[in-house]
Amino acid sequence: MRTHPPRPVVGFDLDMTLVNSAAGIAATVQAALAEVGRVATAEQLWPLVGVPMQATLAEVAPGVDIEAVTLRYRALYPTHGIGPITLLPGATEAIDAVHAAAGRALVVSAKVVQAVQAVLAHVGLDRGPHAVDEVVGGLFGEHKGGALRALGAHIYVGDHPGDVAAARAAGAVSVAVATGPHDAARLAACGADVVLADLTTFPVWLADFVRQM
Repeated sequence: MRTHPPRPVVGFDLDMTLVNSAAGIAATVQAALAEVGRVATAEQLWPLVGVPMQATLAEVAPGVDIEAVTLRYRALYPTHGIGPITLLPGATEAIDAVHAAAGRALVVSAKVVQAVQAVLAHVGLDRGPHAVDEVVGGLFGEHKGGALRALGAHIYVGDHPGDVAAARAAGAVSVAVATGPHDAARLAACGADVVLADLTTFPVWLADFVRQM
């Protein structure tokens, strides 16, 4: 007989999972590339949202000094990238659902931690009842798995095939949301355990998951 209720630990990706950051990322990449005489369109950048910046630049601007432009991107991001960001539908309610289950909500992102914290502050997920409990930055794909495992994550929620790989590496349940560049069929084909249209149905799913823990 269980003497203590289960306390779920849920990791969330950031870009296109909790927040719509595509316009800000595109604006910042374009500003950084303009300084070296290169151009990338929003359409080119959309499939790469959430991918580490070095890989993004290698794809859209081959031949540039990737490390230098990445540093400029990070310097420009507070000015160009954060203002356009909005919460995606159900994001706040998803964090609240974790806390309502006496659990912990984590954000594990490819963004550097300072940028993650700035985004969370912009959308109000850094304070009050909606605040996430821990932030990890600078990790992508299966490299997120070690951090998730160390933090005891039962679930990892993301919009990218790399997030499915992260959950697998952590031994966590992969919940994919089709709010980014990859549709539900693609996420299912990558091995996600659960695919949701967006986070609006996550609280109901989580409640059922907790009952079965």
